[in-house]
Amino acid sequence: MDISKYKDNQKTAYLSTELERLLAEEKEIQELASGELGELAADDLKRVAEQKDAIIKQMDSILESEKEEEEFPNEIVLEVRAGAGGEEASLFAEELANMYRAYAMRMGWTSKILSESKSDLGGYKEASIEFRGLGVYKRLRYETGVHRVQRVPATEKSGRVHTSTASIAIVPIRKKVNVVVNPADFDMEFSRSGGAGGQNVNKVETAVRIIHRPTGIDARSTVERSQSANRERAMAVVMAKLQERADQEAHAKLSANRNSQIGTADRSEKIRTYNVLQDRLTDHRIKQSWHNLPGIMEGNLDAVLDALSEADGGSLEAGSDEGDE
Repeated sequence: MDISKYKDNQKTAYLSTELERLLAEEKEIQELASGELGELAADDLKRVAEQKDAIIKQMDSILESEKEEEEFPNEIVLEVRAGAGGEEASLFAEELANMYRAYAMRMGWTSKILSESKSDLGGYKEASIEFRGLGVYKRLRYETGVHRVQRVPATEKSGRVHTSTASIAIVPIRKKVNVVVNPADFDMEFSRSGGAGGQNVNKVETAVRIIHRPTGIDARSTVERSQSANRERAMAVVMAKLQERADQEAHAKLSANRNSQIGTADRSEKIRTYNVLQDRLTDHRIKQSWHNLPGIMEGNLDAVLDALSEADGGSLEAGSDEGDE
């Protein structure tokens, strides 16, 4: 019996030792089975077999769980960026970020702002937020793309409806990264961290931005109190982005129609419209709408995410240029 896959895995190595002991015991019992102790040996063989099966079942369950987590990791970075619409787009970007953070709270996940850039009115020009929790990527993997809001801004005196956009990118943080990089291809920038954290945080350059020159992919972390911790976190995000880019390129080569899968949408594809005047959210990929927009913006996203999950694999058209229906 080949047990190398169990011995090589950190989570099952300790159980594989017990399995080896049982295999050795089983071999000894089988050698005795041909003698006068045959009947007693049969009972012992049955006992050992049951113990073996239980351990193998437990280890297989651990490996399967690990495989599931590798495909759908329990940690992501959500990036939100204001698009067309000026200050109104920045305000919408922050509202989207708050919507996902509220949903995370409902799900029992944790969220932490890694970096943020505020607009003059307090909205987000861009922000990166880390989410951790069971099933976080599985639930939010369809959210990448352009989100559009149609409403009358509070600053609009004539009552005219404005259309603004913000883009969302979901980056899974996988434990295993297969991309090969050259350390010389990275640039690092250091600056002072802003925001909460006390005066000591702002006295030294603890914030770190890492740029991968060949691709232009970058990440910034300001959340940690030390430069080294922020550097480690930013590098993890950059590597996750590089892995995601490689995965998307591989998928594009295999897929005859890239837009036939929800999960392949990129930041340039319009996926959803939030129509405030009609109290309606429309997802253009599955051509389905929901009402009670205030409730959705408070984090009640399950109905939307469930519908996307059910529709995954169907013939979907992300990025339609048609107006809100």
